[in-house]
Amino acid sequence: MSLSVQKGKFIPRDREWQPEALTPAYKSSVKRSPQAALLSFPSTLSEETSPIFNNNILGPLDNDLIFNHAKPGESAIGARIIVHGQILDENGIGIPDTLVEFWQANAGGRYRHKNDRYLANLDPNFGGCGRTITAENGFYEFRTIQPGPYPWPNGGNDWRPAHIHFSIFGYGFVQRLITQMYFEGDPHIKLCPIVNSLTSKEAVDALTAPLDMKRTIPMNCRAFKFNIVLRGRHQTYFENRKEGL
Repeated sequence: MSLSVQKGKFIPRDREWQPEALTPAYKSSVKRSPQAALLSFPSTLSEETSPIFNNNILGPLDNDLIFNHAKPGESAIGARIIVHGQILDENGIGIPDTLVEFWQANAGGRYRHKNDRYLANLDPNFGGCGRTITAENGFYEFRTIQPGPYPWPNGGNDWRPAHIHFSIFGYGFVQRLITQMYFEGDPHIKLCPIVNSLTSKEAVDALTAPLDMKRTIPMNCRAFKFNIVLRGRHQTYFENRKEGL
């Protein structure tokens, strides 16, 4: 994802970059989209403040989904991958000390959740979630297995592309952004009603992580690079806050 760096200059939000709240092909949006004018509520002190995140809150395997839920001597089943990138502001500056959480389905496309009734088997050694803190220049990295696609009851035969969910925390709990990452070359991307609610190919590309052979570990892990831009003209699409932080 390219980003034009303009240090010291405010970059206006491009609201056309984001999809409409009501996109009937994505059936859940029909009930979830606002039916009346939006109301603004003042934030509370607890929303505007939060703990200062640092590596002291992390466990030794929080950023390794291959092993963080596995029994001793075991590991998660699936193709091993590294996901890495940078959390950036609108001027291309990396943001340190940002809590990044991630969760996903297993290699068969099933979540470890009581409401997931997909026929794929659960992996007893895969929990499907983790977290990390960005480094000084906003870089993050974690290991996991590549998730599988799965069917969902949107239409007669709709499948979600393989994806990983991300939650990014700012300096207050009200500053939480949620997005998801897709994988380069997945044929389900162009068929997904959620993806097709986006307004441009550039927006879809910003959610699609390319293969990064330079960061692979031979005979071990492939790697995918996924940068997240918090706001500005090139911001990543966020499901819960379209204007970014």
